[in-house]
Amino acid sequence: MRPYNPPAAPYLDVVYSDAQLLVLDKPSGLLTVPGRDPAHKDSLASRAQAEYPDALIVHRLDMDTSGLVVMGRGKEVHRALSTMFQNRQVDKSYIARVWGEPVEDEGTVDLPLICDWPNRPRQKVCFESGKPSQTRWQKLDSDGATSLLELIPITGRSHQLRVHMQAIGHPILGDPFYAHPEALAAAPRLLLHAQALVFEHPVLEKEIHFLCNPGEAFQVDR
Repeated sequence: MRPYNPPAAPYLDVVYSDAQLLVLDKPSGLLTVPGRDPAHKDSLASRAQAEYPDALIVHRLDMDTSGLVVMGRGKEVHRALSTMFQNRQVDKSYIARVWGEPVEDEGTVDLPLICDWPNRPRQKVCFESGKPSQTRWQKLDSDGATSLLELIPITGRSHQLRVHMQAIGHPILGDPFYAHPEALAAAPRLLLHAQALVFEHPVLEKEIHFLCNPGEAFQVDR
């Protein structure tokens, strides 16, 4: 198991806050919620709750993934937001830098996924007992060796984007679970970032949009 060394700065990056919800930019390397091991206590949730005691996590990002995370303030708003996420009433998009260049400019990956139990938390494609999983992707840029993709998860399985990209031959750079050695060594971290969220504010009842651009590491050199 890798040592847990979460980044100290920025300690808490608040993209948006009001009386009902928070939108935070989680750095790569920080857990969304505390782990069972006391050494894994530090997390986005615990940091946010130190400043906003009523904040509750609505959804999660993998520790290695960066980007937008929503917290509901109070149980009622948390319940409403959780229902939106469960019912796919939230539009989400990610940016990823992957190995190689897809032949097509866009496509959909439709491969069922299940936990690879002996190697958990890894997931795997399984046509016999896997749960239906779909990801839309679009090529944004490429230098031939690597490509910048927009990824839109239609379903929300664990590690879905990471496994789907590996399955079509374009693993995400820096992925410690699914990248081959060259793709793993090509980046110091997993180059997967939750870039955009769109959903209806549970109290104001208006659509709200959030955009959080990834860092320079995601850009394709020319």
